[in-house]
Amino acid sequence: MLVVEFAGGTLRFLEQAPARAPDAGFVWIALEHEALEAELPLVQQAAQALGGSPLLELHVKDLRNAAHPSHYDYTSVYDLMIFRRLATHAELPAEADDAGDVRWRRGSLPAFRRIRTQPVGFAAFDRLLITVHTPDCAIAKTFADRFAAEAARPNGGAARSRMPAGPDDLMLRMLNFMVDSYLDLRKQLDRELEQWQRNLLQPRSRGVDWGALMAARQALHRLEDLCEEQHDAVQEWLDTHQEQTPGTRQAEHDNLVARARDVIEHIARVMQHVRRMEHGAETAVQIHFSVQGQRTNEIMRVLTALTAVFLPLNLITGFFGMNFEFLPLIHSVDAMWIVLGLMIAVALVLLMLFWRKRYLARSG
Repeated sequence: MLVVEFAGGTLRFLEQAPARAPDAGFVWIALEHEALEAELPLVQQAAQALGGSPLLELHVKDLRNAAHPSHYDYTSVYDLMIFRRLATHAELPAEADDAGDVRWRRGSLPAFRRIRTQPVGFAAFDRLLITVHTPDCAIAKTFADRFAAEAARPNGGAARSRMPAGPDDLMLRMLNFMVDSYLDLRKQLDRELEQWQRNLLQPRSRGVDWGALMAARQALHRLEDLCEEQHDAVQEWLDTHQEQTPGTRQAEHDNLVARARDVIEHIARVMQHVRRMEHGAETAVQIHFSVQGQRTNEIMRVLTALTAVFLPLNLITGFFGMNFEFLPLIHSVDAMWIVLGLMIAVALVLLMLFWRKRYLARSG
């Protein structure tokens, strides 16, 4: 369990939660899901002493649930936010592990394997922030190290200005950091989807991994649903805080609203990018089948033209192959050469005719 006390523009790491919150600051408690279950009495005691109310049993279950979607709830004392973050490389399985996902093969999009999420729970009081995360989550340590490094800088005034003003401010910074991880994934997804589109649009492309393509589309659908849940959760938090009276801390209230709107704008950008990628994948598949259909039509056109060339030749051979005693040129020495020349002439005339009409020309 990580306990950090912010007071007077500085921070300090504590062994356990203090008995009371600092006058001009707040306390941040970060712990893992397993630690929440093991140290729940201490957490409830800290919530009662520092926040004024213990966590509701229903909210404790939500914080423990590793499969809980992004969600916002509130009480008269604290706000509950569950936000799903992007899993790190260490948390990714060697192969697909979710039901319905296929095994990733050569030719698939490895970047879509990174679209795995883990929940982070927030319980924000007036002077206390409790965060619950998975064991491999580096967000808590990253923010603690960042604030400690800023507090240790020589220009203490600038460092203090970067410190969070309260639990809500720190929560919004973490939410913004988690959303930015989705934005960082865009370039890799764009690059690999563009490569896939080029492969699909090749006229002679064969062996397309349709299983991997369906898995990628499902991953994009899950990511879109995830963004919608995140957007709704943060929007509900923003609506709730805008309805509250800011009192004398108008500047802090305006700063929180601005940060929340920034988080919502970043989530909207991710949603827009995901929808654009879905549209691009659908368009690439449609163009792929259109190209294959066009190629089939060209092959059938050439075969039809060649069949039309051989039809009169078959007629000539059938005519002179009839079993009659008297036929033109049937007893002539030069008949074979005359008929052969006639057949070659007819074939050449038809080929020239079809070539001029572009029945045999390559399209494009």
